[in-house]
Amino acid sequence: MTHADTDAREEHGRDAAQLSDAVHPDAEHADPFGDVGAFLGERSRAFYVDKFRQIGRKPNFAVTFNWTAAILGPFWWSARQLFGIALIFWVLELNILARLAHGLFGDLGAEQAARAEQLMERSAERAAEAARALAAGEDGADRMAQSAENLAKVATEAAAEAERLAAEAPQLVVISLVLLALVKGIQLVAANWILEDKYMKWRARRSSDAIIRLPTVLMTGGLIAVTYLVTALSRVTSQPPPWLFNFPADPEWRNISSTAIDDLFDWITARGGLVFDGIITAINGVVGMLEAFLSGTPWPVIVALIVVLAWRTAGFRTAIFTAAALFYLGLLGFWEKSLATVALLGTAALTSIVLGIPIGIWCARNARVYAIIRPVLDFMQTMPAFVYLIPVIALFGIGKPPAVIATLSFGMPPVIRLTALGLKSVPEDVREAAMAFGATQLTVLLKVDLPMAAPSILTGINQTILMSLGMVVIASLIGAEGLGQDVLQALQFAATGYGILSGLAILFCAMILDRIVQGRISKD
Repeated sequence: MTHADTDAREEHGRDAAQLSDAVHPDAEHADPFGDVGAFLGERSRAFYVDKFRQIGRKPNFAVTFNWTAAILGPFWWSARQLFGIALIFWVLELNILARLAHGLFGDLGAEQAARAEQLMERSAERAAEAARALAAGEDGADRMAQSAENLAKVATEAAAEAERLAAEAPQLVVISLVLLALVKGIQLVAANWILEDKYMKWRARRSSDAIIRLPTVLMTGGLIAVTYLVTALSRVTSQPPPWLFNFPADPEWRNISSTAIDDLFDWITARGGLVFDGIITAINGVVGMLEAFLSGTPWPVIVALIVVLAWRTAGFRTAIFTAAALFYLGLLGFWEKSLATVALLGTAALTSIVLGIPIGIWCARNARVYAIIRPVLDFMQTMPAFVYLIPVIALFGIGKPPAVIATLSFGMPPVIRLTALGLKSVPEDVREAAMAFGATQLTVLLKVDLPMAAPSILTGINQTILMSLGMVVIASLIGAEGLGQDVLQALQFAATGYGILSGLAILFCAMILDRIVQGRISKD
């Protein structure tokens, strides 16, 4: 036998082995449900293997029933770590069971009956007063008698309403039972499908840990049981315990906490007066410089500069829209206040960008720094806008500088987050290639990282500008001049038309800035 024949036989043998593997795969692939016992426990293995096979054999919806899931409901789902689904059915069943308990054991008309009783007592008291006034010959006896009759009439209506509500108890019970059966039916049919999908994902990861863990079962089961009991207790009695609905608050703790915060701000203000004065002076200088430039330059020059900028960055259509928006501001008398708004906004946005981009770079390069700064950014973005005004007024007073600082605090997080995100998304192999050619860290940052992250950074700048504009009206509450004052005055005097025109002026300012920055992002 020649070497060629031997090679041909070996190649034929390899092809046959591959074909045999495809037709007769190994045991692991031949039985996709062989790990069900490790996934759910050996006790329920036979049941779920049978159900999973039914689901796997049919391309369409195979109806299988899981009575345990239907009966236990959220207990079953949470025990299998399907917490999102467990939460949905938990809320649904809790609401339905509360209504069912209220219909079976509660008194639907108890509140109206108590109201009717109180009204009847007041009516009797008023009738007695009317009788005494009539006997004494006093004025107003007729009015008292009429008031007593009116109270008696309202009490009668309340009593009738209580009877009507009490009569609706059977209807509430029936509706609750129907809804409960519907929710249980959904769980009865959907449980095996959802669990089979979770099993396939678990098996694809080749995880060896079972999803059912005793601590999870005990913790979630106990929590669900307690909520059911507490909810039922609140509905089965006409007068539930007060502690169920009144949180045991202590006003003294609130007073102590607020006094401590007041003392802290007083201490900071007393010790840092020079620092705060310096910040106010610097902000006043920047705002004054921008206002002097904008108001001291003829309006045709300002319009031409902005229109040309829009044309070169975003295109001819944006330039036409920008020109129309600027003429809207001018023709309706919003030009000067728009310039004041832009000066205030420009100071806040410029400061946010100058501080935010370096902080974003630092966060992208140092995971520990970002782990510390991220909760601060979350706090800044979730804090209601009006709340920013409280510490700012306490430290800086009122006027333009506090408005700039409040706007700065509200608008800086987006540019920090998106700068860090853009730099983290730069491919590592590109940076390594640049460093392999001898580039320094600074060169890589300036020539590789920032150019590749530019779209994300510009998006952050755009979001910062728009969020700063969102603070225009709020900042007017502490003395910021501009279009926000017009909107605030329109709210105070219910001047609908003037308020809408002022709001459109702010909208056009935002749209102009947005189109210019977005145009730059598109070009990059």
